[in-house]
Amino acid sequence: MMRGMTSSSRPLDRQIALVAGATRGAGRGIARALGEAGAVVYCTGRSVRGQPSPYKRSETIDETAEMIAGSGGTAVAVRVDHTVEAEVEALVARIDREHGRLDILVNSIAGEDPLMHQWGNFWKVDVTHADTIFRQAIVSHIITAKHVAPVMIRAGRGLIVEVTENDVMSAGGNPLTQTVKLALKGLALNMAPELYPHGVTSLAITPGFLRSEAMLERHGVTEANWRDAGAQDRNFLESESPLYVGRAVAALAADPRLLERTGQLFSSWTLARDYGFTDYDGRRPDWGQLTIDWTGMPPWLIDIFRTGTRLQIGWLEAVARRTREFAAKIPDQP
Repeated sequence: MMRGMTSSSRPLDRQIALVAGATRGAGRGIARALGEAGAVVYCTGRSVRGQPSPYKRSETIDETAEMIAGSGGTAVAVRVDHTVEAEVEALVARIDREHGRLDILVNSIAGEDPLMHQWGNFWKVDVTHADTIFRQAIVSHIITAKHVAPVMIRAGRGLIVEVTENDVMSAGGNPLTQTVKLALKGLALNMAPELYPHGVTSLAITPGFLRSEAMLERHGVTEANWRDAGAQDRNFLESESPLYVGRAVAALAADPRLLERTGQLFSSWTLARDYGFTDYDGRRPDWGQLTIDWTGMPPWLIDIFRTGTRLQIGWLEAVARRTREFAAKIPDQP
């Protein structure tokens, strides 16, 4: 059992979870944490043994399921391409047939798609693979939520989680990446009022500085010696393992007042403050409290962050004002 959990703390016992995109990164961490909390976890993705990742990485959903089983949990690995609606429909039908319920859906599909790694000004972006990016990283989420929602509505309860990047409007990268990350925040918000009357919660979540497999490789370290990367980037010392955001999702799923949080955007670090969980090593990384070290970042990029933050505040304040004005025009319930 991981540190931060006890043998009796299995608040999701007998719940059924689907983590779409459980192969690596946040998806793997969330699947592990849900299993740790007692849920039966269906781990899906395209990477299985004998069929390596299209990203040319070694991680597979089989490994994720084995990690969960090795910690005393229950997991089922199922190869699914979430851009293919027939495969998603068949998966949900299988889960419904085997358990008669589906309590938790986590959409973490294509979160680290290499096609989104390009960085630069929007007027320089290569849009060759734009359609593929949007289908893999947005449409797949919509397809999956579409088929899961009726099962949750029938039960009158459930949680749908969209995994995104950053707990403000913006995200790093090129305009294709930025559009994806903003769209996932909006998707959670837009699904929420439709699901609310049925007792189903929809929300978005972001990790902090995530020590995914790819990020560890980029810094030339492993999980065993990750602190060594602090010599290159002091911000890395406040990084978190993928299990941390997983425990955030598990804490939300176990909250009896979960529906009150529907439609909102959360972060791993603020939920750790609320629920008191820790990372596997007993730490409680808090990206929101970090005094960011901007050393080494080019001045032009810092200027973009500064200007972008100011514009976001103005945009959100104007939207909030107009939304209040619109809300005043909606008739009260009879």
